[in-house]
Amino acid sequence: CYYDPLPSIPPSTDNRTIPWGKPTIQYANGTTCCSSLDQVREQLNTIDAQLLQLLSTRASYVREATRYKATIADVNVPSRNQEVIQGAVDAAPSVHLPQIVAKKVYEGMINSSVLFEECIV
Repeated sequence: CYYDPLPSIPPSTDNRTIPWGKPTIQYANGTTCCSSLDQVREQLNTIDAQLLQLLSTRASYVREATRYKATIADVNVPSRNQEVIQGAVDAAPSVHLPQIVAKKVYEGMINSSVLFEECIV
């Protein structure tokens, strides 16, 4: 489930004992996460807040980029969009991120950035 396209895997009909498997996230102090779904969600909420801040900073640079675009036709450059998306997909395995996640997130981010820029120009 780490590469795009996703492999064709039939759905499992097995019932799993919850929680299944062992914790896979290890902190610097040697402890592991997570002992409950609430603990997982707490960490996800923290990461989501960080992502929002990063997206806000990115949007500021997207807005800045519009200063260099004379017309609305200059905003959407499919070759540049694809270059950014493919760069994320290619880099994803090096940070243990599923490529399909990188692809879909970057497609959404680029598409919404284009809409944002079109509104400004």
